[in-house]
Amino acid sequence: MVDLGIMVFRQKNSRGSFKPHLSVKFRSGEDELVTFSIDTTRTPAKYPQPDAYLITHAHSDHNGKSAMLSDRSICTGKTAHALEIRHDRDYKGRTVELGASIEVNGVKVSTFPNFHTVGSSAFYWENDVGTRILVTGDVKDASQLPECDVLITEANYGDPGDTTCYFDDDIQGFSSALEDNSCVAFGAYAFGKAQRAVELMRSCGYDGAVEMEEKSLQLTRSLLDDAGELACIGESCGDSVCIVPPWDLDKLPSDMAKFVMTGRADYRYPAIQISDHLDARGLTSMVHQLDPEFTVVYHPGGHRPGKFAGHLNSQGFNAIAIDKINNVLSNEFI
Repeated sequence: MVDLGIMVFRQKNSRGSFKPHLSVKFRSGEDELVTFSIDTTRTPAKYPQPDAYLITHAHSDHNGKSAMLSDRSICTGKTAHALEIRHDRDYKGRTVELGASIEVNGVKVSTFPNFHTVGSSAFYWENDVGTRILVTGDVKDASQLPECDVLITEANYGDPGDTTCYFDDDIQGFSSALEDNSCVAFGAYAFGKAQRAVELMRSCGYDGAVEMEEKSLQLTRSLLDDAGELACIGESCGDSVCIVPPWDLDKLPSDMAKFVMTGRADYRYPAIQISDHLDARGLTSMVHQLDPEFTVVYHPGGHRPGKFAGHLNSQGFNAIAIDKINNVLSNEFI
């Protein structure tokens, strides 16, 4: 990527192991050397700091719990609020409204929706030679992402040889479970999936109270603008519709119909396929749509980034997975 004026590298911590995810070094239009660290943990204060920690969303595997404590962190206002609720800490960085831009050391960084979680954001900027760089984070819908020259993206379901990486959301199944049972509970993670469940309920026409466990309730009330009536478990009158973490379904009355919003098959309750990610087909279509000269696949851990990068290479794209990145800088040289 030398001709594109960008270096993607990984950092090692004091124990000699890799920090999560990656960083990007480039020159700004003002010919200043700039470093952005993407969805990674903070560099200790005694070492030189990147110009920005870009936090795409508030899921723990994107390390906002660490980066949020730096005044150089950047995310949307709703992601910052979700981080504060989830981790009971004050967000120390800067915020930007989704769809707006923010300046970092002379670099205009624009944000675009990826529809993964409430407040989640892709980041886009250009370097001194006009290379367009896009960091997607995790993606549910790529329709509003801009074309780019360097794409840094995810592969949660990016293995084209794995049948579990192909799916369609079962909206009809969710709607039927809601309509066919007077007392029904959905197992959904407190951040991300619980808010998606409320949005689906309202889009299906359900306008009654939704009971939620405390953390899910706090997040949903704070993040959703049109959540409707919400209540703590056991507070509402009449028929009950509940959302709780999957492991709490056993705590609810035995006469309730219970479902888990997941593609996994290892729960004792019926699963309804609802994902916050693109599947293998969607990820591939996204890359075709964005048409990058080079793609870096940085998430998740394991073999899927390599599988997706290999798939892209077979389709004529230049791609590399994070575990093949040989550029390594220590904290002293960031």
